[in-house]
Amino acid sequence: MVLRPVAARSVLLSVLLGAHPPSLPARDLVAFGEYLGIAETTVRAALSRMVAAGDLLKDGTVYTLSERLVARQRRQDEAVSPSTRAWRGGWELAAVTGTGRSAADRADLRATLTSLRLAELREGLWLRPDNLRRAWPAGLDAVCRRFSGRPDGVPAELAASLWDLDGWARQGEELLGLMDDEDPPKRFAAAAAVVRHLLGDPVLPEPLLPANWPAAALRSSYESYRKHLLALRTAF
Repeated sequence: MVLRPVAARSVLLSVLLGAHPPSLPARDLVAFGEYLGIAETTVRAALSRMVAAGDLLKDGTVYTLSERLVARQRRQDEAVSPSTRAWRGGWELAAVTGTGRSAADRADLRATLTSLRLAELREGLWLRPDNLRRAWPAGLDAVCRRFSGRPDGVPAELAASLWDLDGWARQGEELLGLMDDEDPPKRFAAAAAVVRHLLGDPVLPEPLLPANWPAAALRSSYESYRKHLLALRTAF
């Protein structure tokens, strides 16, 4: 797997998305950029464009994620540290009931259901094991009816038909290897790719997972890197 270099905007977003609260002074952002081989003038130009675009809010010399991107941070945090509960064999199902929606609305609905880590069994019917704790977005009940049940068949076989588990695991193993790169820009790019990959983790109960599932190792590797960045900020 070859990762492309991370652009200045992506670096700034990634650093702020990993910060709690998501605010940093310009000097820290410039220092992070220089650590990753991005010139100060490039960082400051990117900050100005991001403020103009509404991605960031500026208060003096401090930059903060906009409300829209704070919502993205919450999704990223959930991907890195999902909230689960003991699985007792049940599944949650969502049947799409709304009709007459535009293509854009249908695409948005699919994206929302996918972000909830549901998978589509057939058109309009989405499901997953009932082992996740997460909020159900406001308004979604207007177009979906939710049920719980136990589908027929072998649960592990059903899970394997809904998600490309082997493919996800292979890519995860590759990313783990890239996280060991000692080159700062390459390691940063790998960490950003790990977060994106974890957004696609179905977070299945252990009995439904293939052997040597790499999700826990990916989360641990990313958290170690996040702490490394925090330590760098102190050094800066």
